[in-house]
Amino acid sequence: MTNNTTTPALTRRARRAGASLLALLASLALLSGCDNEQARFPDNDNFTATVNDYLAQRGHVCLAKYAWPITVAAGSREPDAQQMPVLEKLGLVAGKNVAATASGDAGPAREYALTDAGRKHYLQVPVVIRTPTQTVTHPADLCAATLSLDRLIGWDPPQTRDGRTATSLLFTYRIAPDAWAIAPEVQQAFPLLARAIQREGTMQVRLGVHLTRRGWVADELDLH
Repeated sequence: MTNNTTTPALTRRARRAGASLLALLASLALLSGCDNEQARFPDNDNFTATVNDYLAQRGHVCLAKYAWPITVAAGSREPDAQQMPVLEKLGLVAGKNVAATASGDAGPAREYALTDAGRKHYLQVPVVIRTPTQTVTHPADLCAATLSLDRLIGWDPPQTRDGRTATSLLFTYRIAPDAWAIAPEVQQAFPLLARAIQREGTMQVRLGVHLTRRGWVADELDLH
C-alpha cells in the first residue's frame, strides 16, 4: 500500500526547494536584462544583425517628396514638372489647376495631392539627409521600394574618441520595388530609383555605426 501522508520535514524541504527555484529564476531574469557582452564584439554576426535592424526600420527607397501638396508652375523645368504627371497617371496623386504657385508667383499652376493609393506609400519614417554643413531630418516621404541585406562586405577597425566607439560597415543589398515603381515611365522620371534597382547586389552602401550598452547600432537610429 502506498502511503500518501506528507510529513512536516518533507513539506519544509519542498518549500525550500521551491524558494530556491524561484530565486534561480529571478537571477536568470536579472541576467537576461543585463548588457549582452557578446553583442558588443566587432564581428560578422553582430554587424550583420546591426545592418538587418537598420534596414528593417529605415531600408526604404524614397522619392524625396516630403511635403504635400506639391505645386508646379506652368512651364517649370523642375523635376516635379516631369514626375508629378507620371504619378498622376498611375493614380498615386491627383492634380488640379490653380491660379498661382505656392511661392505666390502669378500665373497658372497645377497642384498635386496624394490619393488614397498614394498615401499607402507615404511612410511616416524619418528620412535623414546629410550634407557637409548640416543634417536635416524629414518626418515622412513617398517611398517606392524596400531594401534588405545581400552581403556584409566588411568594416573599418573601430575607433574610440571622446568615449564613443564607432566604425562604418560596407554592404550590398537586395531590393523589392512596389509594383508601380517598375513601370518604364517611373524609371525614366526617377533615375535614382532606377539606378538603385539596376545595381541590386552590386552597389556598395556604407553605414556608420557605434557601440552602445546593448551592442552596435546604426548612427541614424540613435540621433539626439
